[in-house]
Amino acid sequence: MSKRLPIKMVSQEDIATVLKGKNHLVLEIVEAAIREYACGKAWMAPKISQIFNEDTQERINCMPATLTEAKICGVKWVSVFPPNPTKGLQNVSGIIILSEINTGFPIAVLDGTLITNLRTAGVGAVAAKYLARGDSTTIGFIGSGEQAKMHLRLITHVRPSIRRCLVASRRGSSELRFIEELAEDYPDIEFIPCQSDYRRAAVESDIIVTAISGQEPILRADWIRSGALYVHVGGWEDEYAVAKRADKIVCDEWESVKHRSQTISRMYKEGLLQDDDIYADLGEIVTGRKEGRSNQNEFIYFNSVGLAVIDIYFAYEVYKMVSEARIGHIFNIQG
Repeated sequence: MSKRLPIKMVSQEDIATVLKGKNHLVLEIVEAAIREYACGKAWMAPKISQIFNEDTQERINCMPATLTEAKICGVKWVSVFPPNPTKGLQNVSGIIILSEINTGFPIAVLDGTLITNLRTAGVGAVAAKYLARGDSTTIGFIGSGEQAKMHLRLITHVRPSIRRCLVASRRGSSELRFIEELAEDYPDIEFIPCQSDYRRAAVESDIIVTAISGQEPILRADWIRSGALYVHVGGWEDEYAVAKRADKIVCDEWESVKHRSQTISRMYKEGLLQDDDIYADLGEIVTGRKEGRSNQNEFIYFNSVGLAVIDIYFAYEVYKMVSEARIGHIFNIQG
């Protein structure tokens, strides 16, 4: 005789409720996920990416991973459509499904859009914790969307010395919206709109973030100052000379990065970058196997492609928090 098996539906609002005002917890979860994976306590199958437009990189990704100690398997189904903002739509949307691996039954379906935004910025912030100069005072953004905003919120948590924020976007109105949304929360930071001058956003900055889904080399190597950290979030938005100039190239995971279409992925496929040119995966630095920043003058290039294991770890932590708070909607399937 079959029985009814509950599945928890977790909305974006539920996630926002349990994480409100807890940027420190977001960073703790992301860093713990990186550490778990680096220590062999989680694994993931290769990402399946279905690309519908090679020029714009409109795609839907299927990203599975397993948390071996927690006995949880999950998958994120996420779309990335860079042209969407021109239609008034967000460019990233998705869902996450979690199953327990004793019987294989699903236990939760979660909104994946907010989790993706949080974990992506969280990885950038963990990179800043280990790779940026401790006395960083200026951060510069190329791009002013949700990822840029989230990166500012989380990076300033690990680098509270930041006192200036420069932002450059294709449209000056986007820069002003970015500033209007964040300035009240960060009264100690001077916000400077760059009026689409990408050079200005980069040349004065200790930390540079390209939070766009670009397919053209906007960031130039001669704009980068000594001792900077570059957090590469999107696709192909920097010229090859930027990576060539770096003293260290660090990835969330090089094996995943090199099969994608980001800047250093393209360089690898064209024979301009070799495996030995990559200094470390971020997990090696978080676990102390390799040193992060060695001196104040080195320029470090950090490339994040997005790892399913972090999404699934994050989603499972949120699932536990939502369950404890007794929020979310339950529906049943027949077992």
